[in-house]
This record gives sequence, structure tokens and C-alpha cells, in this order.
Amino acid sequence: MDLGLLRTFLTVHRAGSFTRAAALLGLSQPAVTSQIRTLERQLGRPLFLRQARGVTPTTVGDELAHRAAPHLDALVEITETGLNGRVVGRTLHLAGPPELVSLRALPALAPLVAEGLSVRTSLFAAAEESLDGLAAGRHDLVLSTARPRGGLLTATPLCDEEHVLVAAPRWAARLAPDGLPSGGSVVLDGLPVIEVHESLPFVTRYWSAVFESKPAASATVVVPDLRAVLESAASGVGLAVLPRYLCEEALASGRLVALLEPPVPPLRTYFLVVRAGTLSLTHITRAHETLLRAAVEW
Repeated sequence: MDLGLLRTFLTVHRAGSFTRAAALLGLSQPAVTSQIRTLERQLGRPLFLRQARGVTPTTVGDELAHRAAPHLDALVEITETGLNGRVVGRTLHLAGPPELVSLRALPALAPLVAEGLSVRTSLFAAAEESLDGLAAGRHDLVLSTARPRGGLLTATPLCDEEHVLVAAPRWAARLAPDGLPSGGSVVLDGLPVIEVHESLPFVTRYWSAVFESKPAASATVVVPDLRAVLESAASGVGLAVLPRYLCEEALASGRLVALLEPPVPPLRTYFLVVRAGTLSLTHITRAHETLLRAAVEW
């Protein structure tokens, strides 16, 4: 049996679509379809049921994938990484929010880079863009605030991100010591707001969790990078909601002040997402495990 046909079959099985498999393999869709038909003729059994959206494996297809995948993946790994399982010469395509990728993920991957791993990053504020790119084969690992559905992508909880309501000391000084706890969000209605988008995603989430209301103000400054939001807030532009890991140094130095410390702070969960089956590849597995270990300290 042609190993090339098996590789194409396994890619289709994992991708759930001839179109996505073609993109992953660098082939045309007709070429993938032709290879699957050739393999089905050789076996005398259908391997996939064609659906309106993608394909579903038959029981024969599932059995073949279960039996062939470990051996085919091992051959690919030997060919591409050598016998020692190191990541020399491999490239990891990583996607996620610019702040988390820059300040958390890339430093955590430094030991693998020292071994010879190359890293290429794509930075997206919206989780949907990263997950769409992962499904299409443009990325290997994605840091996402959204848990994907379906069998194509596999998500593992990575870390929880605590959000803090902050402002420069001069704004904090305008509030009474118990202003927020006693007066609620109305105390903040006159303050300028810094956000990453006109829809106020961070402020709205914080208001909903802490004040059980929607913010009354609109954004005064919109800048699509939380690091720029931090600098704007520290410069006295207005209030902002930031991840604690991002602003903890500014809080410690007094450049920013936490306007409120709620008993249960708002949290946002990040997931580490891969395409189903790709953890059989050594460089992706090593990066996946490295990030999960590092995230324990995040």
C-alpha cells in the first residue's frame, strides 16, 4: 500500500474535510479526492461518507486511522526530526493575543528555541481569527479565550487571567476611600475610559461581573493593544481594565492604582488549542507541554 495515500487519508480523517486536508498537504482538492478514491478501490471499502460540510469516516475508515496513525506518525517524525526526538530545524507556528504571546508564551518557549526550534507568530486580538487559521492549517498552536467546538480542534485549559480596574494615582485620588464599594459603578461614570475596541470588551466584562451592570460611558481612547492601554492609563489618560500579569509591575511601582479589589475578581480562561492528531508531532508536543508547565506559574 502506498504510504503517500495513507498520509493523505490520515490528513482527511483528522481534518474532516477534503478542502482542509488539501490546504494542509499543499495539494489541490481534486488531487486529494483522487487519492482517497484510489485507496478506497484498493481496499474495496468506502472510507468516508460525503456530507454537506466535510466528510465523516466510516467504521472502516476509523479502524484504518486507528491502526495506521501511530506507525505513520512515527515514520514522519523519524524523517523530519531524526532519532533523538529533538526539535532542531523544526518551525512552530504560534498564534494568539499579542500581549500573552509576547510576555508569556515566547519567554516560556526559550529553552526549545535554544535547542534549535524556530518560531513564527501571528498576533490576533480576536480568538475567532486564530482558531480559523488553526483549522485551515496556518498555525500549529493557538492561545485562545474561546473553547472551540467539534472534533477538528482540541483545547486544553491553560491559565486564568485576573482582570484589574486601574487608573493613575491622580484619578484614584479623586475617589472617596469607600467610593466604589458604596457608590458602585456610578462613581466612575465621569472618568475617561481607555479600551482596545469601541465595544468596551474588558470594561463591559468587568462591569457585568463586579457591578452587575453595563458601563454608562463610551471609550475616550481606543487602541488595539493592551500594552498601549497600560501606558495610556499610567500617563493619566483615564481608567482601564487590564490583566493583572500585565500591570502588576506598574501597580507595584505606584504608576497605577487598583481602584477596587473585589472579593472574587473577574477571570478569563485561556485555552491551548491544536488540530486533532498534531500532538503526534514532536515539536508541537514539546511546545504544548512546555507552555502547560509554564502556565502553572502564570
